[in-house]
Amino acid sequence: MQGKLVRLRGYEKADADALYRWFSDEGVTRWLGPPNHPSRAQQEKFIELAQAAGDDAKYFAIETLDGKLVGDTGIRKIDWQSRKAEFFITIGEKQCWDKGFGTDALRTVIRLAFDKMNLNRLWLTTLAENSRAVRCYEKCGFVREGLLRQESFVDGKYRDVFMMALLREDYDRSRGA
Repeated sequence: MQGKLVRLRGYEKADADALYRWFSDEGVTRWLGPPNHPSRAQQEKFIELAQAAGDDAKYFAIETLDGKLVGDTGIRKIDWQSRKAEFFITIGEKQCWDKGFGTDALRTVIRLAFDKMNLNRLWLTTLAENSRAVRCYEKCGFVREGLLRQESFVDGKYRDVFMMALLREDYDRSRGA
C-alpha cells in the first residue's frame, strides 16, 4: 500500500540490519516502553515470523517512495469477531523524525484497517510523555480513552501510558461518509 510519502511493503531478509540498528538505539527504543534489545538473529527470526504471519497480524516495512527503509508498522492482535486490532509503529531512522513519514504510514494503515479489512476499532498504547507520537495519533483521529498509571518501567522510572483508539464511525465521519 502506498501513501503520499511512504510505501508499506513486506519485510525482506535484508531489513534485519536496519531493524537491529534501530532496536539497539536507546534514542529509538526509549519511546517503545520497557527496553528490549533483540539480537540480529532475533530480528531475522522476527522477519521470518512476520512473513509467515497468519490472520491475526499484518506487518510492514515502511519505506520512502524512493525506496529508503525508515521504519516498521502494522496491526496485530486482530480479533475478527470483535473486528479490532492493535496498531504499532516505529520510525527507526532518526533523521526521518518530524518529516511526516509516521503520520503518512499511520494514515495508510488506517485505510487498510477500515477500508480493506472492515475493522471497527484500531487501538494503541503509547507512553504519555511521548508528545510527538500523541500529536500524530490525535492528528489522525485517535482519541485518548484511558491512562494506565505507572504502566511501563523506562529509564529507571515508572511511566504512564495512554490507551488510544480510532473507531470506524469516527473514520467515516472524518471522510464525510
